[in-house]
Amino acid sequence: MHRVVVLALDGVYPFEMTIPARIFGTATGPDGEPLYEVVTCGLDARPVRTSADFSVAVEHGREALRSADTVVLPPFACGPEGDVDWFPRELAEAFALLRPDTRVVSFCTASYVLAAAGLLDGRPATTHWTEADRFQRAFPRVRVDANVLFVDDGRVLTAAGVAAGVDLCLHLVRKDHGSETANRVARLCVVPPWREGGQAQYIERPVPEPAAASTAAVRAWAAARLHLPLSLAELARQAGMSTRTFCRRFREEVGMPPGQWLTQQRVRHARRLLETTDLPVDRIAAASGLGTGASLRRHLSAEAGVSPAAYRRTFRALAGAGAREA
Repeated sequence: MHRVVVLALDGVYPFEMTIPARIFGTATGPDGEPLYEVVTCGLDARPVRTSADFSVAVEHGREALRSADTVVLPPFACGPEGDVDWFPRELAEAFALLRPDTRVVSFCTASYVLAAAGLLDGRPATTHWTEADRFQRAFPRVRVDANVLFVDDGRVLTAAGVAAGVDLCLHLVRKDHGSETANRVARLCVVPPWREGGQAQYIERPVPEPAAASTAAVRAWAAARLHLPLSLAELARQAGMSTRTFCRRFREEVGMPPGQWLTQQRVRHARRLLETTDLPVDRIAAASGLGTGASLRRHLSAEAGVSPAAYRRTFRALAGAGAREA
């Protein structure tokens, strides 16, 4: 079983601290077996102060990090964002316990800790948008992107503020066990099953007037008709807006143009069909609105770096491994 260890430091934000237990703890296999073990540790086994008006009792000290397959570091008040040179000896000793193959995840401003530990040198990363400029000045060797919800750079992953931690945990469940498992977790937790990592953070955008129309309904309408050719003009008509207004409002709400979003949805639907059906590639391309198998191959290669056949083999291997472990 994959072991997730949450390292809670004094001043930890309670919401972010509990995201891994909720998301990973809800993930189960075909027969209901748990797929992850989630434990919370501190630098020692004593109560950890939170940013709220209470402390939490943790049963594990830093030794739990030795057996971690994934370590999650939630943000904490009065932490490194107030001092870029902050990296106490006991935390360095804790990080030294990690195995070389341990996956390391930060939420929000906990990215400062990973950067101070040298884990982000030369890597792409994100943090809360309000901290991005200062973070970049403090750690110029990190390739900071403040315009995304999370960054997956293999062994090291970083999420932007607060709820982006949910998105990143769901992304990891999907990466580990496929979209059906991740979607089931999302339904049980009553959260969106997928917000693309590249979706923009909500950065100083004006809040629409209450009477202003949203593009949410037309997005749902389009998602149910991916097999059809959907033009920008048709989407705007469906939303009851001019094309210009629709494009502007769509970008404000989603962080990308309608055409890019639509292609993303088509590729996502094609990936789910590759994972869960035996349909030929040409039929999946048609059902996803991508037209031809060649078009699907091109888009999937651009997004995932693999061919449809290789993608399908990967997720079949994951399903087979899950069945053997059960």
